[in-house]
Amino acid sequence: MTTAAAEAAATPHDSKQFRILHTMIRVRDLDKSLDFYTRLLGMTQLRRKDFPGGKFTLAFVGYGGEADHAVIELTHNWDQEEPYDLGTGFGHVAIGVPDIYATCERLEAEGVAIPRPPGPMKHGTTVIAFIEDPDGYKIELIERA
Repeated sequence: MTTAAAEAAATPHDSKQFRILHTMIRVRDLDKSLDFYTRLLGMTQLRRKDFPGGKFTLAFVGYGGEADHAVIELTHNWDQEEPYDLGTGFGHVAIGVPDIYATCERLEAEGVAIPRPPGPMKHGTTVIAFIEDPDGYKIELIERA
């Protein structure tokens, strides 16, 4: 290893320049997922691109532009007919909302599954709820005043 390479390896990266860009989840029905994230959760579809050679579509949704905000990448594989196995490694995406009770009431009226109704955390005071997107991914709602 050269001296310059050794110095570069010993110098920590300037992580102040780092930021989370997006989280990718695979979805079976892109239109249904886009409706859930845009109409029901109020995100904006930022971009969408079909990749015919790979038989998939990428759609990005979020609460602000990708230059300044982390977003969600929805990956739709055209040939996926069965629901995805969500596995045990993925936990959830968290979204802050101003009135969790009214939000959950509205989402429930739209048929959204709410496996954990709004209320204080078991060992704390933060008010949370869990909802599920059309593919069963958990979304934690956290009340933010």
